[in-house]
This record gives sequence, structure tokens and C-alpha cells, in this order.
Amino acid sequence: MSDTVQLARRPAATLLLLGAALVLSAGWHLTQGTSGLGLGDVLARAGGDATSQEARDILWGSRVPRLAAGVTVGFALGVAGALFQSLARNALASPDTLGVTGGAYLAVTAVAAFGLSVPLWASGVVAFVGGLLAAGLVLALAGGAGASTTRLILGGSAVAMALQAATSTLLILFAQETTGLFAWGSGSLSQLGLGTFQQLAPLVVVATGLGVLLSRQLDLLGLGDDTAAVLGVRVRSTRAIGTVLAVVLTASAVTLAGPIGFVGLCAPVLTRLVGRFVPALLKHGVTLPAAGLVGALLVVLADAVLRGVLGADDAIAIPTGVTTTLVGAVVLVVLARRGRDSGPTRRPPGSRADMRSTRRVVGAMVLLVVATAAVAVVGLLAGSTWLKLGDVLLWARGEGAPLVRFALDERSPRIAAALLAGGALALSGALVQSSCRNPLAEPGLLGITGGAGLGAVLASTVLDGGSTVTLLCATVGALVAFGLVYALSWRSGLDADRLVLVGIGFWFGSAAATTFLLLRANPWDTPTIYTFLSGTTYGRSWDQVVPVAVALLAALPIALLLRRDLDLLALDEDTPRLVGMRHERVRLAVLTVAALLAAASVAAVGVVGFVGLVAPHAAKALVGGRHARTVPVAVLLGMLLLGVADTIGRTAIAPAQVPAGLVVALIGAPYFVWLLSRSRA
Repeated sequence: MSDTVQLARRPAATLLLLGAALVLSAGWHLTQGTSGLGLGDVLARAGGDATSQEARDILWGSRVPRLAAGVTVGFALGVAGALFQSLARNALASPDTLGVTGGAYLAVTAVAAFGLSVPLWASGVVAFVGGLLAAGLVLALAGGAGASTTRLILGGSAVAMALQAATSTLLILFAQETTGLFAWGSGSLSQLGLGTFQQLAPLVVVATGLGVLLSRQLDLLGLGDDTAAVLGVRVRSTRAIGTVLAVVLTASAVTLAGPIGFVGLCAPVLTRLVGRFVPALLKHGVTLPAAGLVGALLVVLADAVLRGVLGADDAIAIPTGVTTTLVGAVVLVVLARRGRDSGPTRRPPGSRADMRSTRRVVGAMVLLVVATAAVAVVGLLAGSTWLKLGDVLLWARGEGAPLVRFALDERSPRIAAALLAGGALALSGALVQSSCRNPLAEPGLLGITGGAGLGAVLASTVLDGGSTVTLLCATVGALVAFGLVYALSWRSGLDADRLVLVGIGFWFGSAAATTFLLLRANPWDTPTIYTFLSGTTYGRSWDQVVPVAVALLAALPIALLLRRDLDLLALDEDTPRLVGMRHERVRLAVLTVAALLAAASVAAVGVVGFVGLVAPHAAKALVGGRHARTVPVAVLLGMLLLGVADTIGRTAIAPAQVPAGLVVALIGAPYFVWLLSRSRA
């Protein structure tokens, strides 16, 4: 028995065991399919009759290509994730959290949207360039390798949100040219043959081999840059080569099967967990191939389990990446609960509680009120057909031409929904940032809007409910997500960074679950639901506006009443205790109000990001950090931002429309990039 245990602890034996597990999983995978043929039928060779020929066609035309794609993609992502985690010295670094898959997906989608016909090798180059640019941006903004875990994941998640917004814009505007890319964007193993695999598999093998050749340098990098340099490692060139190899592997995986999520996070983590019992696995010469085998095993098992649970026919519409992302979200939450941050998340200069003169504060508020009113008027006038101010005045008196009245009846609840939801999101973001003491946080990155969006989609797809049911489900979804995030973040007290990381895990998980529901919904409803998830005011009625108005009017006095408590929460963890404030109760109450505001906004305009990030921070830059001033200014800025985005989305390419949430993301993402770059020092 002891000999068996000792054998299992040898790296070669461990690799053989992983390979055997992969072979067994592959055998199970080959038995699954829509044809109803078992493994024995598929492998039949007798006689050359029609049945045997059909079995061979099924085997080599469908099942083997799918299996080969799964093994190659999983192996590539596992190795890529191991490289990223070693280079960043961060267990949460991966192709997903560094924005690499998002950048590659956007690049491939752009090529398809603009009708560019490129060969397969050029598609790989396009995905590589997109992924490399995204990874470089995230690492540069976060401060490079060894950056704080929270900074690195916040930066990667926000950049991923921006890239997804740009991709969603292209998918909506070029629906015919990008047909099928939405499902592919969640990772699909469906293949037309072995041609793509045969071209990309050698690239994956070569990149992995080059990574193994860097194993000594990677081992020394784990000791720190200074120590590695003293021992003769060229730190910058090693990091650059390793990053390029990881992006090549990720781009190959994306080209072959789309962005299959979180395999690059889970595989290296699981490999290092096994490394506690097999220390030799912690050497990169063994870690890289082991992580690749674990990644391949994850993808093959995820695809097999999905088809085993749903059946081969129903599973066709569900990308394998949905399953792996759900698993990865769980792993991210577990790591966030167990791990410790590698450094502080520094507050950027613009978010300090600087004082501003009363004259400046009053001037800023008057200017914002006038600008918000102007946006409301322009929103009524703008559209596929521009109206005149006189038309609005006649409509307000119940007069005017029927066509004008119809247009304004349709536009007025839309602009009201945009303004009120923008204010609610801004107030929610201000409350979240103060409670977490992190000016880079917002309701979306805490999983609140993701939970609300999932609840709203459940109402539309499962319950087939109206606006009231949608509002109720969105509210329940936001509160459940918030409750789970808060409970899982609690460990002898609430750590703000842990709260953010757990929230991001829930954001990824809710996005995967939403995609699952969306792809199983009625295909005729898919564009509507997808547009809702992108944030839109299309087709809004006054019934959907009233709840967010009530929520905002109720929450604003509460926030102003708690202004001194919010000021104290934003300082540090000790000051509230010293003055006798029950800070945990206040924080729970504040975050609950933030969740309710986010839920009401989702029911009104769908899932909109970045408003809760940009508006509070811009308010602090304008009027200082005291919440008596920043709260009303942030609300006005949120109303202004989403109102402008809605107007631009309705008029920029009229009669076609761009969802307001995508316009906000395209506006807010550069601001976030600037904000994060200023805070990296």
C-alpha cells in the first residue's frame, strides 16, 4: 500500500494518472451524441455495410472532432492559465480575469462584422493580437506582475466588461454578419471536421514546449523579481516571452472553440492543490503539462456531463463554456474566501475627500440641474424623426398632430426611465464605494446587477411574466445575490477586498446562468432578452418607470440622513468603532439599499454598467468627498450620463438603435481605464 502511495506521489505517475482519467473521460464522451449510437456501434468495422459506414461517418465527422477540440482547448487554456498565474504571481490571474478571452472575442467578432474574409491562420493572428492588447492593458493598469489581487481582478473585470460591451454592440448592429457568434462567444465545441484541430494542435504543442523550456526561469520568478535577477534571470524578457506564449495558447483556443470560460483559472489552481501532496508538481516543468491535462479533463467532463444531464439534443444549444464558467465562478469565490490580498488597493487621487468651496458646490449643482433638464428636452425631441419644441408644448397640453403625440408618448417614458435609472445606479454606486472603501467598485462588480438581471431573465423565460413579475424577480435576484455575497465575504468580520472579489465571482456566475437561460429560451425572444441584458429603454411604459422613481425618492433621503455614517465608513475600519458607530449594521443597511436601487434600475432599463462607478467618482472630483455633497451631485451625474447615452443610442444610427447600456459602457470604460492608471502608483 505504501509503495502505491509513493508511486502516486511521483510526478510521472501523477501525469500518467491524469492521462488515464482523460482517456476514460474521452471514452465516455465518444458514447454521447444525437444519433443514439453507442460506443460499440460507432467503432464497428464489420463488413463495410451501410450501418458500419454510417458509424464511421459519425465517429470521424462529428464525435472525434468535438472531442479533439475539447482536449486541445482545455489543454491550451490550462497551460495558459498556469503561465499567467506564475508571471503575475497571483492565483486569480487567468485568460478571463486578464481580459484576454474578451479581447480575442472582440477581434474575431469585428472581423466577421465588417465582412473581412480571412483564412484560418489569419483568424488566429487576429485573436492573438486582440488578446495580447487586452492582457497588456490590464497588466499595465494594475501595476504589472505582483499587483494587488483586488486591483488585478478589478482591472481585468472592468476591461472585460468594456470589451464585452463593444462586442455586444457589433453583434446587435451586424446581426446577419455575426450570426452564430453569440453562442460561439460562450464557447462551443461543435466542429465541421478535424481540419481546424490539425492546424492549431501543433501550435499548442510548440507553445507548451517553449513554456516548459522556460520552467527554470519561472521557478525562480516565484521567489521575486530581485532574487530572480540576482540568480541570472532576465526578468523582463522572461515575462514578455511567457505572456506571448500564454496569449498564443489562449488565441488558439478561442479560434478553435470560442471563449470557453475559466478553464485557465480552475486547471492551475487544481494542479497546485494536488501539488501539496506531490511537491514535484509545483516545478513548472511538470506544472505546465499537468495543468494542461487538468484543463482538458475539465472541458471534456463539462461537455459530457452537460449532454448527460440535458440529453444530446437539448445540449446542442448550450455552449460548454457556460458550464465551465459556472464552475470557475465557484472556484473564484472559494479562492477569494481563502486567500489574502498581495497588497493594498490604493485610492486614486480624484477620490480623496478634498474640500470644495460652497460657491463651487452650488454652481456645480445648478449647472447639473440645467444640463439634466436640457437632456430631458433633447431626449423628447431626438429620434428617427426630430421634433420641435413647439410640438412638445402642444403635446403637454394634449394637442398636436396624432403622429407627434404618438412619438412623444413613446419617448417620454423612455427618457424618464433613463434619467431615473441613471440616478438610482449612481446612488447605488456611491453607497457601495463608501461601504467597501473602494472607489473602483460598483453594483455590477459586486454581483448585485448580475443577480437582478438573472432574476429578470427568469421572469421572462421561465415565468413568462409581465412588468410586475419582472420587477419582483429582479428585486429578489438582487437581494439574494447580495445576501450570498455578503455572507460568503464574512470571515471574522467583513473584508472590503474580499467582498469585491466574491462579488466578481457572482457576476461571472450570474452571467453564465443568464446565457444558459437565454440560449434555452424561445429563439424569437432571444434578441429582445439580449437587448435587455445590454441595457435598453426600448418599449418602456410608465408602469415600469414608477418603481424606480419610488425607490430613488425613498433612498435619497436615507442616504442624506446617513451622510455622516457614510463619511466614517469611507475613512477606515477603526474610526467608526472609536466613535461608537455600529458600523456593520450601518454597512448592511447601506448595501441593502444599494441592492434595492440596482434591482429597480434593472427592472426599468435592463443591465447597465459603469454608471455606478463613474458618477460617484466624478462627483467627488467636482465637490469633494463629503457625502452631503457627493450624493446629490452623483445622482444628477448618473441621470445626465444615462440620459445622454439613451439619446445617442436612439439617434446615432437611426432608425437602428444602440442599447443605452452599451453606449454607457463605451463612454465609461475609457474613464475607468484613466482612473485605474492614475491609481497604480
